[in-house]
Amino acid sequence: MEFIETKIEGLYLIKPKILGDSRGKFVKTFHADTFKEYGLKYDFQESYYSTSQKNVLRGMHFQTPPEDHEKMVYVSRGSILDVVVDIRKNSPTYGQYISQTLSEENGYIFYIPKGCAHGFLSLEDDTNVTYMQTSMYAPNNDGGINPHSLGFNWGVTEPIVSDRDLTFPNLCDFETPFIG
Repeated sequence: MEFIETKIEGLYLIKPKILGDSRGKFVKTFHADTFKEYGLKYDFQESYYSTSQKNVLRGMHFQTPPEDHEKMVYVSRGSILDVVVDIRKNSPTYGQYISQTLSEENGYIFYIPKGCAHGFLSLEDDTNVTYMQTSMYAPNNDGGINPHSLGFNWGVTEPIVSDRDLTFPNLCDFETPFIG
């Protein structure tokens, strides 16, 4: 596994080794000793997956303290344009984002630190995204930012966005509880 640091502190793009033959492929998505070597939290408490059609936009989601969490995201089927925005008040990259295509083909994984919002645009029908989190879901700490407010070009004119995601505050109006 290759861990690539990004401009957002604590956000890593992970490039796993992909083994393939006539039967298909084999991908290691997690290795505790490697995460430990990089000083990353890896005591994942919950795992989810979503299935999305092309042009579905999910996000920008996070969980507030004290139930905030690190998150690991990868795609086992299809592809997404994945976006992470730093919402830590005192961070030098506050309000900045990183985007990356994650797909079953490239096998890329995002390791997302506490204090970052996450969302993605599905680039194919029946795309399957897996999320692993270091805390359990806490409805009272569930939060988000309107995905249209980042200044990011999602590349589609009419994404399919949930009513809930559209009710989240714009980034410029968001009162962050994340200090770090």
